[in-house]
Amino acid sequence: MNNKSITAPGQSPDLILERTDLIAYLWNVQKEHGHIRFKDIEAAAKALDISTIDVEGVISFYHFFSRYPTGEFTVYLNASIVSEHKGFERVKEAFESATGGQFGSVDPSGQFGLFETACIGLSDMEPAALINFHPFTNLNSLKVKQIVAKLKQGADPADICDEIPDHVRHTPEEDKVILMRDYDHGKSVAKLAAIQPDDVIEEIKKSGLRGQGGAFFPAGLKWQFCAAEEGEPKYIVCNADEGEPGTFKDRVLLNSRPGLLLEGMIVAAYAVGAKEGYIYLRAEYRWLLHKLEDEIKRFRKMGLLGRDAGGIKGFHFDIHIKLGAGAYVCGEETALLNSMEGKRGEPRNKRFFPTQRGYLQKPTVINNVETFCAAARIIELGADHYLTTGTETSPGTKLISVSGDCRHPGVYEIEWGTTVREVLDMAQADRPHFIQVSGPSGQCISIEEADRALALDDLPCGGSFMIFSRQRDILGILRNYTSFFKHESCGLCTPCRAGNFIIEKKLDLFAAKLGHRDDIEDVKSWGKMMQMTCRCGLGKTAPNALLTAQEKFPEYFETLVDQNPDRLSKRFSLKDAVREYDRFSS
Repeated sequence: MNNKSITAPGQSPDLILERTDLIAYLWNVQKEHGHIRFKDIEAAAKALDISTIDVEGVISFYHFFSRYPTGEFTVYLNASIVSEHKGFERVKEAFESATGGQFGSVDPSGQFGLFETACIGLSDMEPAALINFHPFTNLNSLKVKQIVAKLKQGADPADICDEIPDHVRHTPEEDKVILMRDYDHGKSVAKLAAIQPDDVIEEIKKSGLRGQGGAFFPAGLKWQFCAAEEGEPKYIVCNADEGEPGTFKDRVLLNSRPGLLLEGMIVAAYAVGAKEGYIYLRAEYRWLLHKLEDEIKRFRKMGLLGRDAGGIKGFHFDIHIKLGAGAYVCGEETALLNSMEGKRGEPRNKRFFPTQRGYLQKPTVINNVETFCAAARIIELGADHYLTTGTETSPGTKLISVSGDCRHPGVYEIEWGTTVREVLDMAQADRPHFIQVSGPSGQCISIEEADRALALDDLPCGGSFMIFSRQRDILGILRNYTSFFKHESCGLCTPCRAGNFIIEKKLDLFAAKLGHRDDIEDVKSWGKMMQMTCRCGLGKTAPNALLTAQEKFPEYFETLVDQNPDRLSKRFSLKDAVREYDRFSS
């Protein structure tokens, strides 16, 4: 971003700003002042020749932007379902007790801001929090007190935060490891000089590689479409905004093999004729930003980026990073593009594919971290080698993020075709009963389906694999999911905006033992309506877990209805009523 100012005689300096740099500008002023001031909004509006309302509209869309001070130390505690089961409430109480503040606000001293947030990509180490966007994991009451005490004594969160292990728990037998095998810089790029761009696309198509984020669109076909477009310039965009609760596989790749990602983007750029690439990094992974920036600098020094990249005459390509600001919906590719352009991250109308009109309305390839890493390996190892793994209809390997009720949460590189039971055994699952595949927007299965295969023609998995034991309440899990979707809805379309709200209220009725059989049918009706009519894929998949749970656990839902047919009063719990009193009087 260009932060230079120009000064005319007798005038104050004016900000020079491009619309595509608006998100970065807002991050900069918030970092400097602790919040975004109205004078910062006015400066941006003047520089961009838009209204202050437009700028405020962008700010209000993103979870991590604030118009008001959020404390010297801003705590974002993960409130996802895995965190809830691992001790979220105790950790929340510990933060409030140690700081003297309340969640959702700043403490009276102005030192600590306490806020809940959605999944921060640390589900293998819950409960977890970000403090000034530095990670703190495996939290408990004692650890929270120690952290807060150090901060009060002047410690910098960057100096006392936790080192984040990768927790790679399993890989296939040695020759079949694709993604997590040892990485040497430049191996994939070195292969490009001897082949033509069309040959790269054909190799990716031959491998059968599909997008690994959940949509599973053939990667080679997407690249071919972009290469065939006449518009210039063309762009390569990496979607590093893995916001699906329970997913952290891309975090591991970014942390352990950032160079592999860059090589995958270089391969794609060579194939389609792009000159510029961007990594859209989720704000929750801001602690990885410097590592990625350093890797990009290293690639430039090695001649793998820049003019004549990889020693290929006439191939000029460079990569930059754009930081998100907290919005689950920006995982949807067109919402991500709008965010990159400095707008609210709302999904676009699907008149054109991104390969036709993507970033700045130019042909754009968008793939996620794992897809680009797999593409780099295919060029390095060859499509024939890649095809020796997986199954005939689902070739290759897949990274899955395993969390929940198991002894070994972490990342597992499995061959497509591996059964659910095999994953449960490797993770040493604790009495598994309810298994959520592909996160809350995916589908749940029961332990009776454990012999199903994780494969595109059976049970596709985008990455998240959450295990819940028999002691977990299914309704509690679904209420957590629905609350998440209601909060993260961009609100642009009525089915998503109203549907998630109404479903949440229906689940509240079940929790209060006031549900009727008609309410179950209403939930199904709203869920199916959302699947058919929501504007984007994220809205369409929001009710998936609830609908599949009703299908897989019908006997459980029977226990939730007609417990209070007349709905005369809500359930009263003396324990809940005196909880706050007991907490502060003890």
